[in-house]
Amino acid sequence: MADFSRRSTMTFSSLPEPQQDLVHRMAQDLVDSYDEEFELEMEDRDFAEGGERSAKDPDARRAYFRELFRLQGELVELQDWVQQSKQKVVILFEGRDAAGKGGVIKRITQRLNPRVARVAALPAPNDRERTQWYFQRYVAHLPAAGEMVLFDRSWYNRAGVERVMGFCSDEEYEEFFRTVPDFERMLVRSGIKLIKYWFSISDEEQHLRFLGRIHDPLKQWKLSPMDLESRRRWEEYTKAKETMLERTHIPEAPWWVVQADDKKKARLNCISHLLHQLPYQDVPHAPVVLPERVRNPDYLRQPVPSHMVVPEIY
Repeated sequence: MADFSRRSTMTFSSLPEPQQDLVHRMAQDLVDSYDEEFELEMEDRDFAEGGERSAKDPDARRAYFRELFRLQGELVELQDWVQQSKQKVVILFEGRDAAGKGGVIKRITQRLNPRVARVAALPAPNDRERTQWYFQRYVAHLPAAGEMVLFDRSWYNRAGVERVMGFCSDEEYEEFFRTVPDFERMLVRSGIKLIKYWFSISDEEQHLRFLGRIHDPLKQWKLSPMDLESRRRWEEYTKAKETMLERTHIPEAPWWVVQADDKKKARLNCISHLLHQLPYQDVPHAPVVLPERVRNPDYLRQPVPSHMVVPEIY
């Protein structure tokens, strides 16, 4: 795996002053974009006893972002390799509600090309889909050559929420377990790299995260009646999860369990592990040369009518 820091080869002090100014402005633009991402991280604020922010928190945050950016640089290289070598990659993210699946998916895809790395988060099946072969609607989202697909929940809904909530019969449940190993082996034989993650959180941590969503107006949309019911049925979900892992952990597509009580550590651990599952290599790229803009003496840029301009209230 290549070190992302090697990409920065420009010596700032050797540049003429106008170019130094340009580089400085470019760097400031990057910092501004990162600042926005720092704001997003407020959702992960950690408080020490008594509600006071830990004195070590700033250093921990800097260390977290430094490592996250490094890993995201590796993910860009992984993406280039997947695209160049025509790989087909499927990554499943499963776990209890509020386990942090969406957070790690967001950090994985944050700097990737959505045409190469896309997310499949399927809603509940409609009336027509319920009459189809169970795996049919998932097959439609599988990758072509040069693509990665990240499933935010997957066909394992049948082993989890459908089983616990009674949305499938005992016969459908057993048929799923008879079929899914062969289905996944078929995917692997077809050339798909299949990686399966289960995000594991404790009873207490899920309780705290649900309370956080209830009391945060920006997060209340994340709570559905199904989520609340899943909290009541914690033990049933535990039994369903244990059965699922036992019956579908196969050599061709094993399960990997991510300890997820600490969101930040879970993200870094999962991304690092993912990078080690694929033998990606640095893909050489031809230097990008920005062409000179064509300037025509008769060109005159027309002013935008004032009624079309968004008011500048900030």
